[in-house]
Amino acid sequence: MRHTMGLDNEYFRLMKEGKKRIEVRLNDEKRRKIKVGDTIKFKKLSGQDEVMEVEVTNLTTYSGFQEMYKQVPFVDMGCGGWTMDRMINGTFEIYSKEQETQWGALAIEVKLF
Repeated sequence: MRHTMGLDNEYFRLMKEGKKRIEVRLNDEKRRKIKVGDTIKFKKLSGQDEVMEVEVTNLTTYSGFQEMYKQVPFVDMGCGGWTMDRMINGTFEIYSKEQETQWGALAIEVKLF
């Protein structure tokens, strides 16, 4: 199955360079449809038409983002050198605490085609 998602410019670049191999998302209804072996087409959010395709190699669910961040190396998410506080604060600029409570978190491990 093929999925499409937007990706921030910096994270898009890091993934394209092979420096980001785990994408972090809510484990919401849309993401629950993703299976290992599926393809994700990431669109760069800058308004450009740049895209890249990756294959899903692993999926790990967590009750919340902090649980995930305690187990997944930040560098694998394109955040090498970050602190736990910065990871959590950055995440809650995108998602609400209510969304996290409702859906939990999902680590999507990918490889470039």
